[in-house]
Amino acid sequence: MERITKSFERQSIMKTFGAQMMVVELGHVEITAPILPGSLQQHGYAHAGLIFALGDSAAGYAALTMMEEGCEVLTAEMKINLLAPGRDGPLRAVGHVEKSGARLVIVRADVFDGDVKVALMQGTMVPVRV
Repeated sequence: MERITKSFERQSIMKTFGAQMMVVELGHVEITAPILPGSLQQHGYAHAGLIFALGDSAAGYAALTMMEEGCEVLTAEMKINLLAPGRDGPLRAVGHVEKSGARLVIVRADVFDGDVKVALMQGTMVPVRV
């Protein structure tokens, strides 16, 4: 799983958000990030862009855990339902693989602020050779 954490460390957007990869298991990844002053929307809540980026990365890296060496994944599509505002942080994105295939990987992510689920996401990742 070292290649997963090394890939994550190359994501400058995750560094900007102060995100950390906390759990890496086959088909499962968890990422946390504080709600920083630079990632707020106009009402003082976590910006949806922060929530989406964390969920997308958690789901994408969960998909990558299913890929052989020399493969990467790209997000083909991702749907988000925002359920509650992110208020205090840190946010925790939990990514899971629902179905892994040769051409498509179906993923989901739940994003939490403490015990409150702030978003649920479902998407499709596409494996690519690098």
